[in-house]
Amino acid sequence: MKRLSLILLALGCLLASSCSSLTPTVASGQPQLGLQAWTFRNLTLVDTLDQAHTLGIRYLQAYPGQTLGGGLTGKFHHTMDAAALKEILALAQAKDVTITSYGVITPKDAAEWTVLFAFAQAAGLQEIVTEAKPEVLTAIAPTVAKTALKISLHNHPTPSFYAQPQTALAAIAKLGDHFGLCADTGHWARTGLEPIAALQLTAGHINSLHFKDIAERGKRSRDLPWGTGTSNVAGQLAELRRQGFQGIAYIEYEHMSPALDAEVERCVAFFRSAVAVSTSDLTRGLIAPAGYNLDVHAALATSRGRDSARWPAPQPLFAPDLSNADMRTGAWAFTAEGVLAPTRPAGAKANGDLWTKESYGDFILTLEFRTQKKSNSGVFIRTTDIVQWLQNSLEIQILQGDEDTPVHLVGALYDVAAPARVVPIVPGEWNRYVITAKGKSLRVMLNGEVVNKVNLDEWTTAGFNPDGTANKFKTAYKDMARAGRVGLQDHGGQVEFRNLFIERL
Repeated sequence: MKRLSLILLALGCLLASSCSSLTPTVASGQPQLGLQAWTFRNLTLVDTLDQAHTLGIRYLQAYPGQTLGGGLTGKFHHTMDAAALKEILALAQAKDVTITSYGVITPKDAAEWTVLFAFAQAAGLQEIVTEAKPEVLTAIAPTVAKTALKISLHNHPTPSFYAQPQTALAAIAKLGDHFGLCADTGHWARTGLEPIAALQLTAGHINSLHFKDIAERGKRSRDLPWGTGTSNVAGQLAELRRQGFQGIAYIEYEHMSPALDAEVERCVAFFRSAVAVSTSDLTRGLIAPAGYNLDVHAALATSRGRDSARWPAPQPLFAPDLSNADMRTGAWAFTAEGVLAPTRPAGAKANGDLWTKESYGDFILTLEFRTQKKSNSGVFIRTTDIVQWLQNSLEIQILQGDEDTPVHLVGALYDVAAPARVVPIVPGEWNRYVITAKGKSLRVMLNGEVVNKVNLDEWTTAGFNPDGTANKFKTAYKDMARAGRVGLQDHGGQVEFRNLFIERL
């Protein structure tokens, strides 16, 4: 090892001021989002840069061996041609993407480490990710100390040498601040570890992350969009925020999903939503990706194994062409952006309601809605007659504007049960409903807050509520149907919907 140390120490003198800090300039205590190019290993590196640019991701961790593309021959590697590297870096800069990191790479000898360090200098890398053994780390430490590079240990699942975080911590314990971890939270979970506990154990030693959510514990478990698996990524982000971590969390997919582009896009959307909310909301789980319910995990946990009790993917309520809907011809349509709305011009009379062809009994329904000033709409559930819907459905109210009658406010079970409080609905802003119907019980969540809980069996008399006030209904609510169609009301005001999903219970 002495020869390796001497060779690398000489090289370190040349690298001392060549590399920038691993941590980008960011808001205090927030991780930054990056992309591990391995996610798009079926593409060229140039195409991967395009993907990062489209997704708004500014940091890329390259891996050795990806085909360059874009008219360039060869692969991205620490032995690549200098001219090709220069062209790749220029292309990345043009797309506002920085290749910040490289790995996982473990050179076989001193000569290759020398080449790798020279490559890092030429590429302006901030980090090398490796699984080099402790004795090699000790040998290269004097060289690394003379640079601004970070050397980060990666963990593959058991039986990888660094599968357990304690092993990696022991390996870097005496090597200084340049050495840390590129912590793969998905591989921790595949090893059987709790990712949040592992993050707590390694606090202060994390340089970067391969950030993941997986379907269940176990080595073969597939990657999922963040927030839809068993890894509690919201809790992980809350823990990173608690630690003041400002490094890069790289999206990495091991699984070649047939819907890879869409799944990665959902990871990005989840991350952006997560960094925008309070730590308390992250810890409480008040964030979920579009189409995933905050309640499904708990509601279905008793019928699933502990490690596979993940949020399932609910079904879209309506097909993109509305072929599974009943409505007046052409009355509703989806825009190219996935927003569902009546097709009438603003201010025109109501165009008719939109109904599912299927009936639903016990379910969790999620949707987002947006209204304009003084718009009135609603979500119908368990509807048995779509013509005489007033007397044959339950309506969860959507109302923007002043209303003196509490049972007509947004979040109300219309004319029957008022919401717990008045929730302001700002014109033009999106709001999120989670409506849970299970037997006699209804629950309405609005923007993460439970605003209504109803036991239908308490409505024993037609035309009256339990408190003695009158309502419009000729049937006692305890006797209303416990299954029926779902509908969206067009009441004449301007209303839009998106991300409509339903999960049967």
